[in-house]
Amino acid sequence: MMKIDKLPALFVTAIPVLKKLEQAGFEAYFVGGSIRDLLLQRDIHDIDIATSAYPEEVKQLFSKTIDTGIKHGTVTVLYDHGSYEITTFRTETGYQDFRRPDQVTFVRNLSEDLKRRDFTINALAMNTEGLIVDLFDGLGDLERHLIKAVGNPMQRFHEDALRMMRAVRLMSQLKFTLEDKTQAAIKDMHQLLPKISVERIRDEFVKMGLGANSRAAFQVFLDTQLSEGVPNFTGKSELLSVYPSLEFNPAEESSLWAVIIILLKLQNKEIAHFMHDWKNSNAMTAKVEKIVALFDLISERSPSNYDLFEAGKETLLKTIDVAHILGQPVNAEALVDRYLALPIKSLAELAVDGQFLIAAGVAPGPQLGQLLTTLKQKILAGELENTQEAISTYLAQG
Repeated sequence: MMKIDKLPALFVTAIPVLKKLEQAGFEAYFVGGSIRDLLLQRDIHDIDIATSAYPEEVKQLFSKTIDTGIKHGTVTVLYDHGSYEITTFRTETGYQDFRRPDQVTFVRNLSEDLKRRDFTINALAMNTEGLIVDLFDGLGDLERHLIKAVGNPMQRFHEDALRMMRAVRLMSQLKFTLEDKTQAAIKDMHQLLPKISVERIRDEFVKMGLGANSRAAFQVFLDTQLSEGVPNFTGKSELLSVYPSLEFNPAEESSLWAVIIILLKLQNKEIAHFMHDWKNSNAMTAKVEKIVALFDLISERSPSNYDLFEAGKETLLKTIDVAHILGQPVNAEALVDRYLALPIKSLAELAVDGQFLIAAGVAPGPQLGQLLTTLKQKILAGELENTQEAISTYLAQG
């Protein structure tokens, strides 16, 4: 049996919580992804605790608790300045929505709890002494760099169809391969994916797209036909088949969406609808529209100073990133140098404002805005100095 001798602080600070459960006669373990990430020496952001104590028994043991998911056995315990999600060992039956169990049964047995988990590398438990409980050779699959379903993969995906997206997401993030039977089961059951909310699919898709192994994972996403069950990808596998052979992985979410939109050859007017279908925010949509617009522009011609000003530094850098990913020739250094050399980089840097122009005799109204735009264009084109004196002289010339 494997034993971890030196546990990170995140686990150490939680040990008193598990000890308190054990002292009351219950079993308690760290479970799931935190154990996997500990063994892979990845960053761990939170821990999950599983116990043989029923929710009401947990609540009796600790003075401060929150019923976060008590119906499914989860109680949040507030203990010594920390917050810990504690879930009772359970079995689940009936998955009519292919996501949540119709019935949850609390059990006292750890093995019954672990066998309902998604993948072997996530079906690991660890006690307070650092001893690993591994009932499904999850440790072996970690060594083999393999994503493998616990037990019958068809059953696991029928229980929760989102697990199919989680499989390709973990492939990407961990740089693992997908076990053959698990991949075959995804292909057989891919039609269940649309039963899952788009928001949940999007979260897994973005994590897959930003992972270190995203292009290989995307190939499996296409091969298993998961791509047919997400918004606006149906029948587009040929266009998307370019993705696995791209130069680099996207490093940021807006870059990922821009790459996808460019591969799908969407018109500018179609971008907002596409992003909305994927349940993206208006802010993310606006970012992506700007990146795609600038990408289209620099693919056709050299952008003007005004184009660079309108895009802004963030959009320019993201567009250069997208161009590199897609293998589009672009002189990144020259574009960045030109941007940095702009006489103004925001309207706030303009030497005059609306009040100055009104004081100079310009009537309020639409013409005021048009004049500010003209001044901005001339300054950016190098035809006018960005000083109140130069602008006043220009206004006097009429």
